[in-house]
Parts: sequence; C-alpha cells; structure tokens
Amino acid sequence: MEAVPVQAVESKASWHSRIVGGVFRVRRRIATGLAVVLAVFFGFHVMFGRNGLNAYEAKRVEDKSLQKQIDSLRTENDRMKDHIDHLQTDPDAIEHEAREKLHYARPDEVIYTLNDAPHPSDSTPAPSPGAQSRR
Repeated sequence: MEAVPVQAVESKASWHSRIVGGVFRVRRRIATGLAVVLAVFFGFHVMFGRNGLNAYEAKRVEDKSLQKQIDSLRTENDRMKDHIDHLQTDPDAIEHEAREKLHYARPDEVIYTLNDAPHPSDSTPAPSPGAQSRR
C-alpha cells in the first residue's frame, strides 16, 4: 500500500469542509429568501385576499347598514302593531280611519272637497288654436 502524505489528506479534508460549509451557507440564504417571499405572499393575502382585511372592512360596513335597516324595520313593525291594536280595540281610532281613508261622513254631515292647486310641473301651456306650425 502506498503512503499518502498527511498534508494531502488535511488539504483534502479542509477543501471538503469548505465546500460543505459553502453549501450550508447557500442553503441558509435560499431558505431565508424563501421565508421572506412566503412572508410577503401571506401578508399580501391577508390584506387583499378573498377573506382579507379589505373584504372584512366591506363586510363590517354592510353589517352596520343592515343593522340600521333592521332597527328601522323593527320600529316600523312595532308602530304598525300598535296601530292595528288601536284599530281593533278603540272605536275612535276606527272612526278616524274611516273618515280619513274612506271619506265616510256621519248622517246629516256635509263634506266639502277642494281641488288641489296645479303644480308648476303639471302646468304645460296648451297650444292656442290659431298657432299652427308652418311648413
């Protein structure tokens, strides 16, 4: 067997350790770059994705609008229930409704109605009989 000089073995080992160390450094840089890219991607997705912050804010605004609509409808519903209760139990409310909506009158009572004044948008000048267009 041939004897290999110790320096050759040491230089081969140091060369091998430098290559391995360089590979690990490159792998670490690649992994760091990949982690940064993933962080940017996930950050973008959180902000602008399908369920991101922009969509969440739009849903919050829509929710507030719908809550206001629900509250106004509940108020109107309560008002109408009170009106129905009055119409079912209060004779004065029934009479008032009949007089207002159905124009009922008591015996020997005369109701006068006045024509409404014409609105400015309704008053279009009618063409005079003598004004014809000439051709």
